[in-house]
Amino acid sequence: MIQGAGSNVGKSLLVAGLCRAARSRGLKVAPFKPQNMSNNAAVTVDGGEIGRAQALQAMASGLEPHTDMNPVLLKPETDVGAQVVVQGKRLTTVKARDYAKLKPQLMTSVLESFNRLKSSHDLVIVEGAGSPAEVNLRAGDIANMGFACAADVPVILAGDIDRGGVIAQMVGTQAVLDTDDNAMIEGFLINKFRGDVRLFDDGYAMIEVRTGWRGFGVLPFFPGAAKLPAEDALDLVRASDGTGLNIACLVLSRIANFDDLDPLAQEPGVSLRMIHPGEALPGDTDLVILPGSKSTRGDLAFLRAQGWDIDLSAHLRRGGRILGICGGYQMLGRAIHDPNGIEGAPGSTDGLGMLNIETVMTGDKSLTRVAARHAPTGVMMSGYEIHIGRSSGKDCDWPFANVGGTPEGAISPDGMVQGTYLHGAFADDGFRSVFLETLGAVGSVGSYSTAVNDALDDLASHMERHLDVEAILKIAR
Repeated sequence: MIQGAGSNVGKSLLVAGLCRAARSRGLKVAPFKPQNMSNNAAVTVDGGEIGRAQALQAMASGLEPHTDMNPVLLKPETDVGAQVVVQGKRLTTVKARDYAKLKPQLMTSVLESFNRLKSSHDLVIVEGAGSPAEVNLRAGDIANMGFACAADVPVILAGDIDRGGVIAQMVGTQAVLDTDDNAMIEGFLINKFRGDVRLFDDGYAMIEVRTGWRGFGVLPFFPGAAKLPAEDALDLVRASDGTGLNIACLVLSRIANFDDLDPLAQEPGVSLRMIHPGEALPGDTDLVILPGSKSTRGDLAFLRAQGWDIDLSAHLRRGGRILGICGGYQMLGRAIHDPNGIEGAPGSTDGLGMLNIETVMTGDKSLTRVAARHAPTGVMMSGYEIHIGRSSGKDCDWPFANVGGTPEGAISPDGMVQGTYLHGAFADDGFRSVFLETLGAVGSVGSYSTAVNDALDDLASHMERHLDVEAILKIAR
């Protein structure tokens, strides 16, 4: 189990790299994260949802994503509440202060999923959540030491030197953990080093002496991480390096499934800019993407608070185009109705009025992988749906796609505003190429999945060069 001395220390990529390294040794390996908090989810082969990081780790392992790889997924809907997804299905929505009451029953599901993976694989590599140093959360813990002790899984603690204070991270974590939890830690590694690694020799030795833990190495910063799907919205870059077609995406407060954008960010003929709160939409933008959201009505209010509704209207007047995906699609309509208060207080919210549709939030959730035909061009594409709500209206007469002969999404009569519930379509190389051509850009000639797999190979090789990977794998029991 890889645990972190803090949040965002790189646990997800470390596990992905170890999974690929283990697979290259001929081991049947699977990733596992007991509890994840993310609005970036993937639809699994068994019809559920898990965190995007575990889907990437599954790819590194040569597996299809499965709900057992992330049995508890928390999807924040407000600053104090989150939807609780257990083994791929929504269980309830709780406030943070009430979540602890659920943990005993959740541990049962966590151990069920872990034991199924353990029984069918040679090796399971586990990712922790946050940090075990948050000892105020230790009672009932299912994400870090609570799980490690219950499942008897040895732990390696990872620290992030890029943020500074890594010696204190390591020594301080040992200081606040109790005796039993400390006994689970087999050693440590240092991640994201920049520059001459030898300059940290004294600091590395100091951690070994102060903690008595074995060091498994110092891992230099891996530039190829930018080619891999990110799970945390904090990792969203402000711009890609491409030139040509200018695409802008609004960074909503509850942005979800933003890995939709990753294939576009890697296109040399595309300049993708992430527009963060407080920033105006650039006037030279060709296409604006309204991404998915875990709280559509809340993020619509957030969008208006930034003045982005005014920017979008001006963008259309200049002849620009807009694409809404999932929650972004719902926002483009005339109204969003939530009679049962699924996203908060019951009621209705006026939409942006750029598509002649209305959305009604419903309790059932669509979770499915789909093959579709893009209506304007006729090209086939693959993607997935992961949403609540049903949209209907006049503009649905001009669908974005057809799924099994059923119209999906909507396009305005002038074709300048489009909306769809389909995530992941840009990862389909054929569709991405044709879609970019319709906007006047050079169509894609690369394979996105190949690029991701190549980056995973590079990550594993990078870790093999700088860490004692063989020793890490040998501590499994």
